[in-house]
Amino acid sequence: MLDVLGLIMGGGRGTRLFPLTESRSKPAVPFAGKYRLIDIPISNCINAGIDKIAILTQFRSVSLHRHITNTYRRDIFTKGWVDILAAEQTPRSDAWYQGTADAVRQQLQEIVNANTKYVLILAGDHLYQMDYSKFVQYHEDTNADITIAVQPVEAVLASGLGILKRNAEGEITSFFEKPKTEELSALQSIPNSSKPYMASMGIYVFTTELLVELLKTEGNDFGKDIIPNALKTNRIMGYIFEGYWADIGTIRRYYDVNLEMTLHNRQFKFNIADSLYTHPRFLPPSEIHGAKLNQVLLADGCQIGDAKISNSVIGLRSRISDGSIIKDSVIMGADFKETPEMREENKKLGRPNVGIGRDSIIESSIIDKNARIGSKVHIRNVTNRKDAENENWVAREGLVIIPKNATIHDSTVI
Repeated sequence: MLDVLGLIMGGGRGTRLFPLTESRSKPAVPFAGKYRLIDIPISNCINAGIDKIAILTQFRSVSLHRHITNTYRRDIFTKGWVDILAAEQTPRSDAWYQGTADAVRQQLQEIVNANTKYVLILAGDHLYQMDYSKFVQYHEDTNADITIAVQPVEAVLASGLGILKRNAEGEITSFFEKPKTEELSALQSIPNSSKPYMASMGIYVFTTELLVELLKTEGNDFGKDIIPNALKTNRIMGYIFEGYWADIGTIRRYYDVNLEMTLHNRQFKFNIADSLYTHPRFLPPSEIHGAKLNQVLLADGCQIGDAKISNSVIGLRSRISDGSIIKDSVIMGADFKETPEMREENKKLGRPNVGIGRDSIIESSIIDKNARIGSKVHIRNVTNRKDAENENWVAREGLVIIPKNATIHDSTVI
């Protein structure tokens, strides 16, 4: 694995995750109370023994850059590195990345300079735990030109993914990126199954030499252009990954996957031998004074009063006051802890403190970082709520999202 470069896609605009991506890129979005989405592929690389890791970044990347540089520091005696390859103007190109393949094409010189035999291309917004060494070994054992990680998926997800078919040897014979609904019936790989379609996970391994050759041709995206074209001349194998995998591409999917992490029998495991790494913080233990918690993922540095919290994620430095009820929600917490002086200033300005005020009810919501929710606020679960954007809250896919740094004053009903 020392001869593998882990190349992670740092995300585009992430419009389907708005407003969580209003001030940050998709891989920088907080996850499970204390992590960020980018931590998943980087942790998988480290656990697999990949020393050379590069992240391609472009859109609203400051938060992502800060997290990576503060978290993944190698000492001077380590041969590897975690590098950021940001979009830049050069004599050859002055354009932004036009897609996944174009992003790699624009950074080919840096990729070649890494001097590895293989390039492992990864998404920055997926949740899974994979041993990449087994993936690369399969690539070698099958004498593949390209290998794609694949997994059976439900029909409801198929139209948003790359759907493929394999022969008996595991070689991919056809590939369709985000096929139309009427095309899906002909693409079933496992008929009469709850997961009849075989989908690309957006994880590829190439030899560096072949990758350079393929990117000389036209095409800006791996799924739409490079892979379908390569099928005509190259041996492309499909490596079936049998573990948990989630593509966190929409607000609803982000919400559902977060709440899955609160389940006792969840498929994705935090408490295993391989670690999930993130920025180390020196926070005090969480304090709980009279609260009733049921099926809750609770991060560090929280202060929770006599509240009722169920089926929810409570993020770093969250403050939840007496009498509040939190149900089926993701509370991201805060980037800082307010001092007594700051709270006194809030009082003078007539604004709530950071956190959840007294006697508030939060249902089926996502509360982004540093949000100020006043007392007796009620964010309701309204059936068939239409998408809408308001001054301090957004409705998406039936959920209410309170954006980062937003203020919801006392007695507000949403």
